[in-house]
Amino acid sequence: MYKSFGWRFCVVGVLIILMSIPLFFVGQIVDDRSHYNRTTRASVGLEWGGPEVLSGPVLVIPVEESALVQERRELIDPETGMQRIDSDGKPIFRIVEEMRQLQRAPIFIYPNRFDVELTSETEARQRGIFTVPVYSSRADLTFDFPLDAVSTFLRGEETPMWEQTELRLSVTSNRSLRGEAALNAADVSFELEPMQHRHGEDGGVMAYTGDPRQHNTYQMVFEFNGAESLMIAPVGRNSRIRMVSDWPHPSFTGAFLPNTREISDEGFIADWSIPHLARALPQISRESYDSIARRQTSFGVNLYQPNDLYQKSYRAARYGMLFIGLTFLTIFLIKSQGARPTHPVQFILVGLSQSTFFLLLLAFAEQIGFSAAYLLASTATVLLIVTFGAVALHLGKRTLVLALMLTLLYGVLYLILRSADYALLAGSILTFIAIAATMYATRNEDWYGPQEESAKRGGWFKRKSPTPTAPVES
Repeated sequence: MYKSFGWRFCVVGVLIILMSIPLFFVGQIVDDRSHYNRTTRASVGLEWGGPEVLSGPVLVIPVEESALVQERRELIDPETGMQRIDSDGKPIFRIVEEMRQLQRAPIFIYPNRFDVELTSETEARQRGIFTVPVYSSRADLTFDFPLDAVSTFLRGEETPMWEQTELRLSVTSNRSLRGEAALNAADVSFELEPMQHRHGEDGGVMAYTGDPRQHNTYQMVFEFNGAESLMIAPVGRNSRIRMVSDWPHPSFTGAFLPNTREISDEGFIADWSIPHLARALPQISRESYDSIARRQTSFGVNLYQPNDLYQKSYRAARYGMLFIGLTFLTIFLIKSQGARPTHPVQFILVGLSQSTFFLLLLAFAEQIGFSAAYLLASTATVLLIVTFGAVALHLGKRTLVLALMLTLLYGVLYLILRSADYALLAGSILTFIAIAATMYATRNEDWYGPQEESAKRGGWFKRKSPTPTAPVES
């Protein structure tokens, strides 16, 4: 039984499963390096400006109300200057009524027309062996506000304080703001001030505009830095946003995808047109919807890095079991044609060398790039296994079959990693071909007989000769 072809085949299957242990630790190393890369990118991005989300502008009009207020005050004795007390020794108070101006909830007005053009230039920042893409952007905004409906949002004796009106625009962090920043309405310029820690927002800028009824259209320009992503909330009743960047691999994300986009090696241009019906937010209200707009309606672009080396290394490691299995299967079938079987330790050494390939791939890729690293690591691994097959396994001329099989495997893996869209298809076809080849190569095997009998057949592609039948004596 222990010398049968079927038994040895099962042992090889168990060894393939055992090889999942070193592959698991290789995968952990890839995950750790990937996490370190993400941490480094986040750190550099945060120092540069971080992921940016723009929201606003919004016009904030304070509201006051004249109200008769009753107040209890101490009754002072004019002779002693002290509070009077009654016969029981209790202090005496008097009720005073007076008209006061009370602060009520302000009115928040979002733009009617909201046109934005965001122009970004990207650059690569280096920290150690890691490269982090960051961007410098300029925002040009044109907008106006529907002021005619303000009176419908006033209650009782409330009065809008037009002269104290503020215009606010929220950003993720004021640290990202750089360079030019200006707000104009026709020939009038307004001074911008930081909004951080003043109104409970994460960050932003604000300006006192005076009576907004004197201005029709506003223009705002400011520059800022960022990393990883750039998002904007369409706060206008009719919002039109254009993004222009030199980043060639945009990943559009958020609540809305662009209406039109042009992507090339020189960058991309994307346009959005968002009507008010596409977002459930009021144009005028007595409470701020800024956080809701940022959370539910923001959209933009991620600086996507297609098939980065950590994604490729992780995907390569996921194919590790398949490649080790196919290599073991190749060696097993080649050696099944010889008299001397392959020892389990020899299979394990081959499996460990292939597991080490993924470590070499990651280590070299961090230094010289993925393609060069793959060529170097795969060449070293193939030469090692082929040499081992020729010297230790005594494959002889069959070493060429092993070399051809390994070259084909690593070539197919490279194509799989280069094209993420067809990875599943290529992997499935490769597995099917391997199973079909095994079924054909073992079609004449005696799974219960000793391997020596299989070796006597002298090849996979010779038709099994029928055993002559002795003549029956009559």
